[in-house]
Amino acid sequence: MRIGLLAVGLWAAFAFASEKEDAGQALPAAFLAPREIQSFPANGDVKSISIVTWNVDHGSAVDTISSELAKQPGGICLLQEVDWNAARSGDHDVAAELARRLRLNMAYGIEFEELSQERATPAYIGQATLTRLPIRASRILRFRNQSGFWKPHAWIPSSMPLMQRRRGGRLALITELEFAGQLLVVYNAHLESRSYGRIQAEQIDEMLADAARYPAGTAIVLGGDLNTKYWPSVFVRKLEKAGFHSATGERIERTHKIAMALDWIFAKGPVKVEAGEVRRDFKGSDHYPVYARLVAE
Repeated sequence: MRIGLLAVGLWAAFAFASEKEDAGQALPAAFLAPREIQSFPANGDVKSISIVTWNVDHGSAVDTISSELAKQPGGICLLQEVDWNAARSGDHDVAAELARRLRLNMAYGIEFEELSQERATPAYIGQATLTRLPIRASRILRFRNQSGFWKPHAWIPSSMPLMQRRRGGRLALITELEFAGQLLVVYNAHLESRSYGRIQAEQIDEMLADAARYPAGTAIVLGGDLNTKYWPSVFVRKLEKAGFHSATGERIERTHKIAMALDWIFAKGPVKVEAGEVRRDFKGSDHYPVYARLVAE
């Protein structure tokens, strides 16, 4: 009982620890480049395709998640909190399993090594982009601005799931796809949750700076779990100022079971996002997926 109270006390104290900027750590090679699996035919000539973003809450309910996604197939699926070899999700390679079941090609970027979820081998969590479009290339943008909340510390037991000790950092998984015969750049982001908005804003700025490397007029999608739990309209205006448009227009939609607008799809360039909707009928996660149709102009 005392151990349990101590753990809760440590967690509560650390939950409100001050935000800390971190330029990154020395990470294993597996963290530096995405893993790609391209096993299925791809068609880059289509001019309209469905797109979905969904934080799948580790993918523990992989059967339910795959069944739900199969009901309304996405031509581009942006998934966050996707486990690889974690105990809580049955040691599954969730991204590869979903790609196989949905017959989609895949890029996967490791966000964190989940130290409390390891058995004999490392356990990871990250982002997966699944698609029926051709993947030209993929890469990782690991944000310079991070929270110090998740780092291992000698005085916090890394083996206890409650403590969520991790190695790594938040990132955007970037995939360069072929859509309507042209380049489509997709940012699949999972922004910091342990911040009142400052770190999220800085991480969005990093994505916008990265997107500036592409020629003017490039089609760009920015989506994922942006963790906009505080003042989401501020983030919408920030991205609109940079030329992006939300799939749900001016509507701020609840995408979490509790009461928060966290998940988004934005696009800019010679594409538009239409018919954006939050599917609150979907099961399998504490988030709801956001669906839209991406149309080449």
